[in-house]
Amino acid sequence: MKILFVDDERDVEALFRQKFRKEIKSGELELSFAFSGDEALHLLGSENPPKFVYVFSDINMPGMSGLDLLDKIKGKFPQIKVSMISAYGDTENYNKAIESGAKGFFTKPVDFEKLRNEIKEISQG
Repeated sequence: MKILFVDDERDVEALFRQKFRKEIKSGELELSFAFSGDEALHLLGSENPPKFVYVFSDINMPGMSGLDLLDKIKGKFPQIKVSMISAYGDTENYNKAIESGAKGFFTKPVDFEKLRNEIKEISQG
């Protein structure tokens, strides 16, 4: 299963690769990373249809916010599941994300067990 992580903080790549190393090694997961909303849309649009099944995006990013990215993904690629993450567990962002079609909403630091369960649920269709 191909997953795209979107976050303007580049250090998240090492963290996610470490947390999912077993799944990556077994071929269960393939992780890609984008460091802006524009970069994420470019990656998603580079294959037709996109091979990504799941996008996990930060909400607060310079330029295009994660919520704007969510709207664009849902408009162009409605089959892709998207979850949002925010450093702030505020109700406003949560409501906007869920109303815009987000599958889930996480707060930092990431609960990797919860994320693993969500990925498993999506992969089982």
